[in-house]
Amino acid sequence: MKKLLQSSNFAIIAWLIFLLMCIVVVMRTQFTTDLSAFLPQTPTAEQQLLMDQIKDGLASRLILVGIEGDNPQTRAQLSKLTAKRLRPNPAFIAVNNGESIFTENDHAFLFNNRYLLSPTVTKERFTAQGLHDAISESITLLASPAGLMFKSMLPQDPTGEMMQLLTQMNHERQPELNEGVWVSKNGERALMLVQTKALGSDTDAQQQAVFSIQQAFKAAKDDMLKTTSDKRLYAKLIMTGPSVFTVNARESIKKQVFRLSIIGIFLISTLLLLVYRSFTALLLGLLPVITGALAGIAIVSISFGMIHGITLGFGTALIGEAIDYSIYLFVQSESGKASQQDWIKRFWPTIRLGVMTSICGFASLLFSGFPGLAQLGLYAISGLVTAAIVTRFVLPHLLPSTFHIHDISQIGQYLSNKVKKAQLLLWPAIVLLIFACLTVLNHRNEIWSKNIASLSPVSQADIALDTQLRADVGAPDVRYMVVVNADNKENALQTSELVSALLQSQIDQGNIASYESPSRYLPSNKTQRARQDSIPNTTSLSKSLDQALMDLPIQPVKLAPFIQAALQAKDKPLLQTNDLKDTSMAMALEGLLLNRGSKWNALLPLTAFKDKEINASKIRQALLSAQLNNVVIVDLKTESDKLYAGYMQEAISYSLIGLATIIALLLVVFKSIPYLLRVIAPLAAAVLS
Repeated sequence: MKKLLQSSNFAIIAWLIFLLMCIVVVMRTQFTTDLSAFLPQTPTAEQQLLMDQIKDGLASRLILVGIEGDNPQTRAQLSKLTAKRLRPNPAFIAVNNGESIFTENDHAFLFNNRYLLSPTVTKERFTAQGLHDAISESITLLASPAGLMFKSMLPQDPTGEMMQLLTQMNHERQPELNEGVWVSKNGERALMLVQTKALGSDTDAQQQAVFSIQQAFKAAKDDMLKTTSDKRLYAKLIMTGPSVFTVNARESIKKQVFRLSIIGIFLISTLLLLVYRSFTALLLGLLPVITGALAGIAIVSISFGMIHGITLGFGTALIGEAIDYSIYLFVQSESGKASQQDWIKRFWPTIRLGVMTSICGFASLLFSGFPGLAQLGLYAISGLVTAAIVTRFVLPHLLPSTFHIHDISQIGQYLSNKVKKAQLLLWPAIVLLIFACLTVLNHRNEIWSKNIASLSPVSQADIALDTQLRADVGAPDVRYMVVVNADNKENALQTSELVSALLQSQIDQGNIASYESPSRYLPSNKTQRARQDSIPNTTSLSKSLDQALMDLPIQPVKLAPFIQAALQAKDKPLLQTNDLKDTSMAMALEGLLLNRGSKWNALLPLTAFKDKEINASKIRQALLSAQLNNVVIVDLKTESDKLYAGYMQEAISYSLIGLATIIALLLVVFKSIPYLLRVIAPLAAAVLS
């Protein structure tokens, strides 16, 4: 077997086959920038909720679009034409820019199902007194600015259920309308909200969605130019949101990794070329590095199904270590004119020890609960081991018989003399080390960044744009969220109704400004049946209506459509999720009612008053008092900080474990503590400094 491994033909052929296999895998590898790779594999329930929202939540599939420049009429027309092109695209679930297409669908859905949706539909509502009070309010409403719209609905909805629903849906938070489309508060930007069909974690699909929006906008501009004498439109498209961040971050990381790799290779190649003075030596010396990098990518891809951009970026550091292996071969074999076998016997053990220490250092990361750290460990180990194997078994057989590099003994002697003079810097170095130790000790709580945003490749300019557009569309900056855990959808909706009543009391107490609830858009079956049961039969309803109108300026015959509509609602099928299709409320429901296999979650985001924090402890205490054991309040910021703190703690812990393993290995090899200290002291000093 040993002779077989030493066979030049076998080694080269095996290497080429392995290299080809790696290239095939790399060509099919999926590269991602999703920071969920640096989230734990075994999170808490609260952390799992946060991770689900990051990966596949509704927010991760929303793209906020703005059109700037030119005049309001041009921006509005571009918004309409762009939306018209996007709506038939199956990649998008919803494209909303304030046009009446959604408003009409929403109003039709609310009006046709008002008796199942309105929280004021109770048995008391249909008594003589209840009808009298409700109709009196409706008559008063006729004199208000909204009276014109309500006048046409009065015969069918004299109790004002539609107005109740419009008020409940909180429409004042929607953007302002101008020229028939949404616009920003200052009126200088047309707005659009796009929901993609693909999950937020599907970066390729999100990239295609972003491209489709860009193409639709370009086509809209071309269409407008055909109908105007202007030669150019000065409007421009801007986009933001998690999808856009993910796509841009991936492209940015790809470019940076490529650029840094090229810079690293160029600098190293230039240095080696100056030393070797041989292109052959340079190319042969890079072979272990290239093979190691390809092997690292391939093995990580096979093991994890994809590779993170940050992991790939680690290849820049890998180059610096793996290139040393070929340098040892070229320089050490040249300096002594030794044969390849003599080099293997004398110097290979040193390289092997270096590889083993690297394995010990990175192996601890393989057991990390964070997939990103595990990828880093696997990539480094597989890359360095592959580079070492190629240097040991392949590279010697590729060297030409006349191979040699430039004599560098003079350079070595020169550097050796300089190193001897470095003894003069011993005491300054000790002083510097002491100062570094004191600085680290004094700032021990500030060494590591505690902000999870430091992991994000998103620029501050992009974050500022996102903040502006979210403010324009009226999206709240939600930090606190009440989460209902249930075994089925019905239980989730019923519990969310109980929580909604509790949160309404918190609004009355001034603790929160508002909240969202899935039961607002889709009441539970139990509640819908109760509302149907509250509607009396024809005889009772007619009798109560006659009594209610005795002192009101409306004849009972005018409200015959009301009796017919109420009785139809009493027998109509209960509302289900699919009934909200083609309304803007479908998007809201999808983001608030989540199905996770056999489990269901109802999310109730809380909105604080401006410049006022929500007192989460009060809400938590109210939930406990109501004995809602399957309901928790989640602080998303705190959970994000906990995730990041856990990531940092685990990274530090595994690094220390790796360091301890390296020290143990060196102690076994050296069998001398003083010698061991001499080896690790410079490294420790460098890290501290």
